[in-house]
Amino acid sequence: MSTTQATVLAGERPGGTATLSSAPCAAADAERFVRELYAEHGTALLTYAARRLDNDWHRAQDLVQEAAVRAWRHGPSRVLSADGIRPWLFRVLRNLVIDEHRARAVRPHVPHRLEDVVVPVGDDTDRVLTAQVVREALADLTAQQREILHGMYFQGHSVTDVSHALGIPPGTVKSRTYYAMRALKRALLARGVLD
Repeated sequence: MSTTQATVLAGERPGGTATLSSAPCAAADAERFVRELYAEHGTALLTYAARRLDNDWHRAQDLVQEAAVRAWRHGPSRVLSADGIRPWLFRVLRNLVIDEHRARAVRPHVPHRLEDVVVPVGDDTDRVLTAQVVREALADLTAQQREILHGMYFQGHSVTDVSHALGIPPGTVKSRTYYAMRALKRALLARGVLD
């Protein structure tokens, strides 16, 4: 590490007074400051934060970044003790961790696991299988029974309408419908659809 980096990270000015940085004003200075800060203190800060956040490394990284930003913002206006920047960083990080715990106490974090999410998906399998079984059962009926059921249930006509369409009395439509439904029920029972 160069003497300039050591000076920046130790927070000392060449004259002997302690500050966070020797003027991190420009973007290049800011980037250099943060890189050097991470190189010197990043691992220790990250480990410290992760231990206090129940090994939530992602949140710990966020808090270490926030501490680095605060260190850069304070810049030369912040006078530190002769110990340098490290104790100040740990104090800032400790306060951020405390704030994090307080925020979670107010709004507890509830992770949503993908396995717990139930997304209803339209599944036509049952409908398709039922339709196939009903078609097969209808094939067992006579043509006259299929014609009555088709008019009454599939087209939704009334007894009077079916009576007029087929040219038979309404009472005959009713009795044929009754016997056609019984025959259909037997065909469905034989296929195991009805109990």
